[in-house]
Amino acid sequence: MDAKLTHQARLYEHLEGLNRLLEITLELAHAQDLDLILKIVTDGACIAHNCERASLFLYDETTADLHTQTVTELEIAEIRRKIGESIVGWVAEQSTLANISAPREDDRWDSSIDLRTGFFTRNILAAPILSVHDGKLLGVLQLLNRRDGDFDEYDEELISAFASHAGTALERQLLLDEVREKHQLELELNIGREIQTHFLPKSLPSIPGYELAVWWEPAEAVSGDYYDFIRLPDNRLGLIVADVSGHGVGPSMIMASFRAMLRVLTRTQSRPSQLLNQLAATIYPDLIDGRFITAILVAICPATHKVHFANSAHAPAYYLNRRTGEVRFLETTGMPIGAVPDLKITSGTSLQMEPGDLLFLATDGMIELRNQQGEMFGTDRLKELLLQNIHLPADQIQRNLRQKVLDFHPFEHPPDDITMVILERKMR
Repeated sequence: MDAKLTHQARLYEHLEGLNRLLEITLELAHAQDLDLILKIVTDGACIAHNCERASLFLYDETTADLHTQTVTELEIAEIRRKIGESIVGWVAEQSTLANISAPREDDRWDSSIDLRTGFFTRNILAAPILSVHDGKLLGVLQLLNRRDGDFDEYDEELISAFASHAGTALERQLLLDEVREKHQLELELNIGREIQTHFLPKSLPSIPGYELAVWWEPAEAVSGDYYDFIRLPDNRLGLIVADVSGHGVGPSMIMASFRAMLRVLTRTQSRPSQLLNQLAATIYPDLIDGRFITAILVAICPATHKVHFANSAHAPAYYLNRRTGEVRFLETTGMPIGAVPDLKITSGTSLQMEPGDLLFLATDGMIELRNQQGEMFGTDRLKELLLQNIHLPADQIQRNLRQKVLDFHPFEHPPDDITMVILERKMR
């Protein structure tokens, strides 16, 4: 009679356990919060198995350990286990279930948690929580002390079902969180791009007798490339193109500082070499982790058509003589900004812009671009294209070069930021 009652009671527990599994399945379908999902699984498994405690350990790939994310009861802040360490770590390492009726007789048993908490562990049932897609470890569900005996085969099947549902819900939520984070990052980067775009000229300046054309193509939402047109105190027009090493958020922030400093310095200073030297001294402390800036600053007098420049290791930068077909490199007159603390940048050889002559300034994202075969765009190709298009106006040269670059690298985004500025003295 007692055996029959015990059997009936066990069947009733099985039925209650299945009902609880069904209930949490429905709850998990609507849960949208990671902590809530883990609590539903942990509490539900504890009730369904009629045990004293339940813990859900999450696996951290970066540290290769497991930590208690959700527990029904715990006297300490958390439990951490390395893969392979203790019974929980063994379950994680082997990706298999463990049913331990006498933990203290098991070589994998670690009594330190019982000693710290005062809890007495009589038996353990633990199951791995795995990805339903690729079997990757996500965590471990552990149950302690079945109230009326040891865990049996039915309990093993039931905890496996709980772990399977937990894996599905956990992976779904992690993917949703990843999508949300990605969306938030994209939103923040788009805001950063909008802010940075305001730093760049809103329109090209009108220079009597001259024409300007510009192309700015960031590798990411924000860029480390910078170009600008500034009216200098001596009424010359300042034209600058600069490139902060790298691309993305960090270089874009340095670029913003560079722009702000330049705008302040050009209120009182007109000489390109002095401006770059003062910029270098001012911004040097901000250039950490090996960051540096290449820059070319050109000062143009529209009345005399005289051009002065200083070049802090920036390329490509060319002067094109339309009459002779000469393509002259605007020589480097100093090291990159940030290379050394006491940088000295000198003036380059001055130029006389004749009718039809052009200045071509760009960033190395253009010439270092590679096609699908790994071939670099290169300076030779660029100079050849400039000569082929030298008879065209600046805006048409810009469009033709831009198309050649896009055709050369038929991918969604370039690997580095690209900036191109062309200044043409119009033909009479």
